[in-house]
Amino acid sequence: MNQGRAEDEIELRRGDLAVRVSRRGAAVAAATYRETPFLVAAGGLDGTMANFAMVPFGNRVEGNAMSFAGRDYAFQPNTSDPLYRHGDGWLGLWQMEEASMEHAQFSFSRSADKVSPYAYLTRQEIRLVGDALVLTLSVENRGETTLPFGLGQHPFFVRTSKTRLTIAADRYWNERPDHLPDMPGPVPDDFDFRSGKLLPQTWMNNAFEGWNRRAAIAWPELGIQAALKAEGALDRFMLYMPINRSDFFCLEPMSHLPNGHHLPEFGGLAPLAPGEALAGKMTIELSALPVQPEGR
Repeated sequence: MNQGRAEDEIELRRGDLAVRVSRRGAAVAAATYRETPFLVAAGGLDGTMANFAMVPFGNRVEGNAMSFAGRDYAFQPNTSDPLYRHGDGWLGLWQMEEASMEHAQFSFSRSADKVSPYAYLTRQEIRLVGDALVLTLSVENRGETTLPFGLGQHPFFVRTSKTRLTIAADRYWNERPDHLPDMPGPVPDDFDFRSGKLLPQTWMNNAFEGWNRRAAIAWPELGIQAALKAEGALDRFMLYMPINRSDFFCLEPMSHLPNGHHLPEFGGLAPLAPGEALAGKMTIELSALPVQPEGR
């Protein structure tokens, strides 16, 4: 284990992989394969996170309020956004429970307060296995009543002009002006990546359902590719592509839809009784991109 650039960071290494992780948000701050970055530090309040955990759920809550099991609950904004966003884990300083050259495990707990009614214990394990970065996230309800929980990962992948994405989904949610999902429908042609294609040059912030939990990303200019696999509760995903930056895009495996608290069946949020837990794993496996024959 090597000390990182700041006291709350460490560096993990295995073979061609190097990953810098932080106690702040249990976040990945940098990730390279054969010294080539495949994640971009563009997230978090100060833009220093290349991946962060979303817990006890991800995205926003409409009206900063929810009703569950006959009770009403309220949130307060936790950033400059008017809506409570991405849970609390990404904002907190986590405890380091274990660390070695190839893995680190962090935990974070909070009690219910005026910002959020959720009390929970969460753990994030970051492990290098072969040429893969493996992130395992769990959350346990430590409150006194059942509440709907969720989790997700928010990686910021490098984006180049020739980046190709391959991912399949059965259903797509369009976006309201307030960045919340509107209505489901078939996947539009521009956002249909089943056969693999270049990323569109347009704003995108949409949820997808019905995927096989697999995705592939190719960076021809960099000579590398990534195979993404989601397991456990991560049966949905978000795609986010801003228009003010062209150096990254986000492919976010999640257990639920944004604003699930206000959707039928809570958008996939899982009701957890006190002591019950939810978990999901994301694996990003890197490899060299095969060299194409001349003339292709």
